[in-house]
Parts: sequence; C-alpha cells; structure tokens
Amino acid sequence: MRAVVQRVKSSKVIVENNITGSIQQGLNVLLGIEKNDTIEDIDYLKDKILNLRIFEDENGKMNKSLLEVNGELLVVSQFTLYGDCRKGRRPNFMEALSGKEAEVLYNEFVNKCLQILGKVETGIFGADMKVFIENDGPVTLLLDSKKIF
Repeated sequence: MRAVVQRVKSSKVIVENNITGSIQQGLNVLLGIEKNDTIEDIDYLKDKILNLRIFEDENGKMNKSLLEVNGELLVVSQFTLYGDCRKGRRPNFMEALSGKEAEVLYNEFVNKCLQILGKVETGIFGADMKVFIENDGPVTLLLDSKKIF
C-alpha cells in the first residue's frame, strides 16, 4: 500500500461538479493499493499517517502529529501510485489492485482512520475526480507499507 501524504491548509475533491470531500488544516492522502496488500498494510499506514510529526509546534519545529493538532484527513483513491514507468513510455499498472477488492481495502483504511479521528473525508472510489490541494510548506511525503522507499 502506498500513500502520498501532503500537509495542507485546505483540500477538496470534486466529482461531477459536486464536492464529495473537503477539509481545512490537515492531511491530503492519495492512497494506492497493491495486489498483495492485507490488513497489516492498512494498519501500518494508518498508524504512520496519523502519527507523523509533520505539523509545527510552538517553536516552529515539525514536532506534532495530525492527532495532536486536531487536523482533518482527506483520503483519495489513486491506483496510479502503482504505475511502473521503468520500461517504455506507457505506465504498467499490473501491480495495482483494482475493482471491488481494492475498494474493500480502501474503505477499511478509511473506516480505521475514522474510528480514531471521528471524521474523515473522501473522494469517490474509481471516479474521475478533481483534487484541489493547498499544500502547506510544501510538505509532501511518500510512504510504502512494504518499506520499499
């Protein structure tokens, strides 16, 4: 499971001219799911994302987590995070999990975050989405549950 985590001042997702998810200060997470992902991958990324110390403390140091700043979370499904561009010019998406299986894991990730935060906004799984991100910093981190990078 992979995630692009962006610290944001605000972020929103629009599908068919309707806002499906919108947050203020917090994290925008683009989430990709791989064929071999399990509940352990979900738990690892959930814990890592919610506890990353990437928000500034009173001294201006990145020392606080999303939980500590009462930040908000927007999770957007993004199968292209598993696009392999090493050969040729067209990405290969063979490692990305798609369809209902991926949606089940995506929803499980969202639900586990929801149990801790109380509110998690989302896009619509598999939809053509427009994602607006007001990146704060900018702070952007790449996470992989298999710890490939």
